[in-house]
Amino acid sequence: MEDEKKEETVQAEEKDDGIKTKSLEIGDEAANIKADEHYTAENIQVLEGLEAVRKRPGMYIGTTASPGLHHLVWEIVDNAIDEALAGFCSLINVTINKDGTVTVTDNGRGIPVDIVDKTGVSAVETVYTVLHAGGKFGEGGGYKVSGGLHGVGASVVNALSEWLEVKVHRDGGEYYLKFGRGGKPEGHLKKIGDADDTGTIVTFKPDDTIFTETTTFVYEIIRDRLRQMAYLNKGVKIVVQDLRVEPALKEEFCYEGGIKEYVQYLNKPKGPIMEDVIYCEGREEVEYVSGKTSIIYAEIAMQYNTSYNASIFSFCNNINTHEGGTHEEGFRLAINRVINDYARKSKFLKDDSENFTTDDIKEGLTAIISVKHPDPQYEGQTKTKLGNSEVRKIVSSIVGEHLMTFLLENPPVAKLILTKIASAAEARAAARKAQESVRRKNGLDITTLPGKLADCQSHDPKECELYIVEGNSAGGSAKNGRDRRTQAILPLRGKILNVEKVDQQRAFENAEIGNMIMAIGAGVDPEFDVSKIRYDKVVIMTDADVDGSHIRILLLTFFFRFMKSLITEGHVYIAQPPLYKVEYHQKPYYCYNDAQLEDLKKKLQLKAGYPFQRYKGLGEMDAEQLFETTMDPKARKMLRVTIKDAMLADQIFTNLMGDDVMPRKTFIHENAKFVKNLDL
Repeated sequence: MEDEKKEETVQAEEKDDGIKTKSLEIGDEAANIKADEHYTAENIQVLEGLEAVRKRPGMYIGTTASPGLHHLVWEIVDNAIDEALAGFCSLINVTINKDGTVTVTDNGRGIPVDIVDKTGVSAVETVYTVLHAGGKFGEGGGYKVSGGLHGVGASVVNALSEWLEVKVHRDGGEYYLKFGRGGKPEGHLKKIGDADDTGTIVTFKPDDTIFTETTTFVYEIIRDRLRQMAYLNKGVKIVVQDLRVEPALKEEFCYEGGIKEYVQYLNKPKGPIMEDVIYCEGREEVEYVSGKTSIIYAEIAMQYNTSYNASIFSFCNNINTHEGGTHEEGFRLAINRVINDYARKSKFLKDDSENFTTDDIKEGLTAIISVKHPDPQYEGQTKTKLGNSEVRKIVSSIVGEHLMTFLLENPPVAKLILTKIASAAEARAAARKAQESVRRKNGLDITTLPGKLADCQSHDPKECELYIVEGNSAGGSAKNGRDRRTQAILPLRGKILNVEKVDQQRAFENAEIGNMIMAIGAGVDPEFDVSKIRYDKVVIMTDADVDGSHIRILLLTFFFRFMKSLITEGHVYIAQPPLYKVEYHQKPYYCYNDAQLEDLKKKLQLKAGYPFQRYKGLGEMDAEQLFETTMDPKARKMLRVTIKDAMLADQIFTNLMGDDVMPRKTFIHENAKFVKNLDL
């Protein structure tokens, strides 16, 4: 009932906004959003210029570590994808060259080569040297739908490159311009030959004075992102190559089924309960209070599997909105309304039975929501949450109509889905009882903390830390060596349950999981409230061996599935205990990796064979050593766990911790080369 009331409220809000929608016939998507053939320098609008990018690159690419390095590739590829969205590009090639540079080629219209009035130079030079210059700023722009809105992509890549060169095939000619370090043009655009095709070829070399951590592109990261782009843009062929290895790697992606095939790909290791992928698509014309009209296109694909987790991913103009937004809200409203209506009409739910909750309906559901909007409004520069209110009603309407039609036309599959949902509802009810049982064990009040927890004295969560420690031995050292005012210790007895393979009821019945839930004190998803956590830092502290790594991934799986915002809000850390101890002149030296050990040997001028200790477990350290090496805020090293790509994280947890063995084998084959210290 709450969801139904929310739906009514939403529709009322949309009417108050003065936004009217009109359903349109579905045809070829590319034709629906195809831009004008007329794409010249007049379309290039200048908003302002490049040293700022080099001074504060994090503002534009997030980080100068590996994710930021790969972001350069995404910016250039996104420009090619925007040409595909406009209806003019069917082939994109991305090549990692032998020298480590990257070349992106597309067969779109080619960047305009004529002069832009406001800059006095060619459109090519303008796009690559002026921030906020491009053909994607609404009225008069060269695109109706675009992933890039700010016009900073190409110029940012140029600013952060040692050099970048652009070749444009357009208007019967081939044009060329090269830029030096920091995006400085070496001359102006010039025609170097004839061309009977159209398109843009961009090659760049990242600047190692900016990307000081690494300038090495990872083939698998680029491949996986390009595969996603191919799924989201059906019919567009994307080729990725790595020429740095022999033989060269090459993969091609082209999916005529689009997001339907994407759902099948994501769902395969999870065991789909049905062959069908439910597909919904539609487009509506929206009239705003200003009198302006826009056409919004939406497509949704979904399929149920045997798992206990929901995997719902949303996109707007190919941008992964991993924080959701109005398109996800519309989807949730629709599935809640339709599933409950159908369940009652088919007598699956009795008159006196409660409605299924949205969480019941989502369990085991994999879904892709993709909308194309000419004027998307995001919350923040990062484009992670869609805010257009009109999208909610449009998606809700499209999903509602197509989902109900599918259920009515496929009764056997509908029964499978309802049985799965009913089972989820029963398990959720049992889980609530199990959770209450954990909380009230031995008649204790629900605020009682677990007996194994050595809590800290401070009651200010901002300065408190919870160390989840492997084993009683290490737990004893941690309790004795900690800063009792701010550091709490929760020792684990062995390995916790793998929550990827069990339902919530079994998870809550597990003593170790129950202790963690009570200690952290903020509940579990979907009710988990990160503002109520008792500790600002939750630190996983395990041995540096295979068992320790396994316990760590079990804990991360639990947090990801039951307390996701604990990770996304940056509260989960991994302690980095030292691997080696060297005693020299009665003074201890600690090294955290092989490189540090070798550096120390050289620094102290130690002879070959000088003895050193390799720690195999935290229990080998006494309380003082554990504190000064791993827990002392002034000296310790910790890794903060973050999620840049929720889809990739979901897939990795499924592959590593799920029932299907083959994805694990593939992961091991692809990543074995990165292993440096293997403890067998």
